Order: sequence, then structure tokens, then C-alpha cells
Amino acid sequence: MSHQVPDTGRHYVNGEWTAGTSEETFESVEPATGEPLGAFHRGTPADVERAVTAAAEAFEAWRGLSYVDRADVLWDVYHELRDRTDELGEIVTRECGKEISEGRADVVEAAHMVEWAAGNARHPHGEVVPSEIASKDSYMRRRPRGVVGCITPWNFPVAIPFWHMAVALVEGNTVVWKPAEQTPWCGQVVAEMMVDAGVPPGVFNVVQGFGDAGNAIVTDDRVDTVLFTGSAEVGHEIGDELGGQAGRECALEMGGKNAVVVTDQADLDLAVHAAVMSSFKTTGQRCVSSERLIVHTEVYDEFKRRFVDLAEDVAVGDPLEESTFMGPVVDESQVEKFHRYNDLARREGAEVLVDRATLADEEIPDGHADGYWVGPFVYEVEYDPELRCIHEEVFGPHVALIEYEGDVDRALTIHNDTKYGLTGAIISEDYRQINRFRDRAEVGLAYANLPCIGAEVQLPFGGVGKSGKGAPSAREVIEAVTDRTAWTLNNSKDVRMAQGLSAEIRTEDD
Repeated sequence: MSHQVPDTGRHYVNGEWTAGTSEETFESVEPATGEPLGAFHRGTPADVERAVTAAAEAFEAWRGLSYVDRADVLWDVYHELRDRTDELGEIVTRECGKEISEGRADVVEAAHMVEWAAGNARHPHGEVVPSEIASKDSYMRRRPRGVVGCITPWNFPVAIPFWHMAVALVEGNTVVWKPAEQTPWCGQVVAEMMVDAGVPPGVFNVVQGFGDAGNAIVTDDRVDTVLFTGSAEVGHEIGDELGGQAGRECALEMGGKNAVVVTDQADLDLAVHAAVMSSFKTTGQRCVSSERLIVHTEVYDEFKRRFVDLAEDVAVGDPLEESTFMGPVVDESQVEKFHRYNDLARREGAEVLVDRATLADEEIPDGHADGYWVGPFVYEVEYDPELRCIHEEVFGPHVALIEYEGDVDRALTIHNDTKYGLTGAIISEDYRQINRFRDRAEVGLAYANLPCIGAEVQLPFGGVGKSGKGAPSAREVIEAVTDRTAWTLNNSKDVRMAQGLSAEIRTEDD
């Protein structure tokens, strides 16, 4: 495989690289420079239809292999991810803009997920369940559902595809994948790795493109499960489409309006560190990024001073440089959304504390003037359940400081006042406060004395409320890509029933 962008990236369908049914192409653009990285064929619903047909036809043979044989295909991918971490990390950074340590971490996370999925092939599967009839054996088995459609985002363009696909494939499903249109080069690289590993024709298919291609995956009733990570708007449309369809399943991981709660018992060194990481890593473009910092009045002034000082100083720059903390946002639409919500906060009465939203010329790296550059925007605002700026997701370094008085339940009231429910963190040295947050925070992922980012692949990753349905990663994704059968075997020559139900057959002569 080449480190260079292909002349024109292609789809991979039924074991062949193909330009597809349309001559239309689209460009991948480097966020740091605004320069094109390469062109890619744009997939159509007809290309998706062909990919789904191939996946459906390949399913029976693929499911007929053992878990271990299916996992063996992925071990080559695991080793390649490990061997090429630096190279592939640079591709991630160049295409989605996050700084280089995050680019490498994206690839490492992908390797961890493949390792987990492939290693799970040799772990116990199913459960033995005691029957109340001694002569019966009862247990649970899982079988693959069939064709799994995977629709993945640009901010983790290598890791999240493997969250979806590695488990789906090892469990015996076939895959049709649409990468994010912002990161098709990463999609091409992942596809090349799967092909080089020897995935059989039709078992893995990729169609590059936009929402019409993703929608074609969702609306094809031969796709048994859709795994989606991305925006709440699109995820809810998928949920609405599939929610009422018997026999179809989805797991949806979407956005959040996440918060870090800093209590009166917080270690402020830890609190400030966790808040900066939560709010500004990936330039705030993680579904788990924190856009709200809920801080107790006793520590508020000191926390604010220290957080503001760091927000003024965090290094925004060339994401390929090790000294950079924040790179650009992914594209112009993200820049516009960021500024729109900053203006909204002002209109709603926020007191702006840090405004680096439009960076000075000297802050932008040489030769990168056409990149999509923003810096931290931090404000304080009195909590009001009617404020849009503290309830709607921005997906950028847009951060509200909210002061609270009273016990941790007051912080929880503010924390839970959002339609989302993805992640949250509490910073406290009081285990009672921590455990109260653990029990009452309405989130799918929670952290204590840590940033609210940094999930590990062996833990389910998903939220509640508007943030999602299910968790399309690790053990939880198995629920979405398999069906469970409760199996009971009678070891006796006689039929005996549970609950005291008579098994005696009576006739009119009795």
C-alpha cells in the first residue's frame, strides 16, 4: 500500500475495486491548509444496491466458517495497524485535522478493537442456564444476523470503522460500509488493509460518498443491522426509519452536550487539567467533548482564573507538529457553526472570558492561511433552562462555565438538563459525591477525576436520551449484530414440562 493518495479513490464491491455507476467525484481536503488531498468516486444508491447484493450472497459461506477462521483474517489487519501506526496516524491527522498524537491514537485504538474482536473468537460464548427439569439442558447461543451496514464519522476515521466492522465480521456477518465523506482517504486505507488481509469477495464492501449512499444502506431491507456513529440529526432519522421494522436492528451512537462537574471537594489541579482535555482535545470535535463546566461557587473563581489562563494559551497550530495541542476544525461548515453559536451565546447574555474564535494572523502556521482555523471560546453564564447555548451541541471549542451553589444534587440538576446523555465527569475528593454522580448522572459513559474523553475499547461506548440507542462497539455491539436463541435439549425419553404443566395427552376414551 502507498502512503500517497490514490489517483482517484474507488469503491470496493464484491471483491473488486470499481469506479461505480457514476462519473462524479469529490475531493478530500486537508483542514490545516484547505488544499485538496485527492479525488474519490462518489457512490450512488445503485452502487450500494450492488454492494448489499454481494454481501447478502456472501453471507452463508462466511457464517459457515468457525469463529477462529473468521478472526484469522483480522489478525493480519491488527499487525498492519500496529506496524504502520506512525504512517497511518499522519494520514488521519492530514485528513481530519486532529493533532498528531491523536492521529496515532486513532490507529492504536483501531488496533485495540481488532485485537479485542479477533481475540474474542477464542473466548467462551453463550451461557448455560439451569432448567427446573433435571433431564433438560438449557443454554443460549448467538447467530449472525446477516448483512450489517456501517456508517462512520470523520473525527475517528480509522478507529470507529473497526468498532463496527471487526465485531460484525468475527460474529459471522457481512459488511457494507460508507465512510464519512470528509475522510475518504482513511476509508481507502482501511479498505486496502481488509483486502490485503484476504477478506473473501462480498464479505467486506465499501462505497464512498455522501448521505444519499448512507440512506441507501438504511432503506435497503436486506440490511439486517445498521451501525451508525455520527450526528444526532442523522442518527434519529435512522432510528425513525428502522424502529418500526420487524426483523431489522440498529445501534446508534450520536452527540452530546457533555459536562464536567467540579465540586467544592475538587482537587483543582486535576479539575483544570481534566476540563482542558475534555473541552479542547480534537478541537472540541468529539461526541464526548465537554461544552459545559459546572463549578461549585466555593472553587469557582479560582477554577475560572486557571482555566481561562490555559484557554488563552493552549497551542493552536499545525497538527503535524508535536508541539500543537489543537489543530483546525474539519471544514468550513464547522467554522461557520462555531461562530454562529458563539454569537448566540452573546445574544443570550453570556459574559465572554476567552475569545480566540478568529485567530490572529500570527497564530496561524505559515503556509496554512486557507485552513479551517479557530481557537477557544469560553464564557460564563447563569444557568437558565431556556438558554440554547448551554443545551445545543456545537462540536467545537465552545465552552460555558456555569456556577452552582449547594450540594451535588444541584450540580446534577444542571448536568441532566439536556436532551442528550452521552458522557460526563465529576471531579471530587469525596467518594459520596462521586457515587451520587455515578448513580444519578443520566449518561452512558461516566468518569470520576478524569476528563470525560478517553474510552477504552473493551467498554461499551454509547449514550442515553438523544445521544443514542445501544452501543456500537465492544461487547455491546454483539447484541446488535447477532440474534440470541434460548436452546433447550431433553435428555430423557419422557416429556416433562416446567411450571407443573401436564404433559399427559388425554383422549376422549380416557
